[in-house]
Amino acid sequence: MDIRVKICGLREPEHIDAAARAGATYLGFNFFPKSPRSVTIPDAASLALTVPAGVAKVALTVNATDAELDAITAGVPLDMLQLHGAESPERVSEVKARYGLPVMKVLGIADRADLAALDIYQNVADQILIDAKPPKDAVLPGGNGLTFDWTLLLGRVWRRPWMLAGGLTPDNVALAIRSTNARQVDVASGVESAPGLKDADLIRAFIAAAKGVVPA
Repeated sequence: MDIRVKICGLREPEHIDAAARAGATYLGFNFFPKSPRSVTIPDAASLALTVPAGVAKVALTVNATDAELDAITAGVPLDMLQLHGAESPERVSEVKARYGLPVMKVLGIADRADLAALDIYQNVADQILIDAKPPKDAVLPGGNGLTFDWTLLLGRVWRRPWMLAGGLTPDNVALAIRSTNARQVDVASGVESAPGLKDADLIRAFIAAAKGVVPA
């Protein structure tokens, strides 16, 4: 099965190399200062230069201002912007128009009522990333290692490409794909040995498990 994998929150060249060699489609750089996976613009620029051609470089931001996005896009060669905050549909459209890059909007899911937002944002975003909704007291909007009820997505169809995230690991990603019919998956904490510290073996294992799913 042709599953596309995104490894997010990369901070070391060796982990970029491991992910790219294992077949990742997207590599994510986290620009949210509160995250243990955050990188500076100069560091991200250096890392981006090590990404092989054909692998998409994605910038994760959270409620970023125009000034912040101006600095990120001017300093780092990127292929996509990932909006992981409370950005409105109008803000998504503004970002697309201002930077001329594809935009992936992240939406948190806890129950069926949360699915309505997907129908709204698919009209303005190029892709949708469906993540577990963070707890009310969470510091991070994602990367918390939480899953959600995957059966909520069964039978759902959107016009835009979508990606599954939320508590995925090498051990459960195959089940998540079979349970949701996802064709794209995203992982951050699930391939780490400690918060913010990626593990090359886990990266390779995750990608192999995702791409090894046999169609039903």
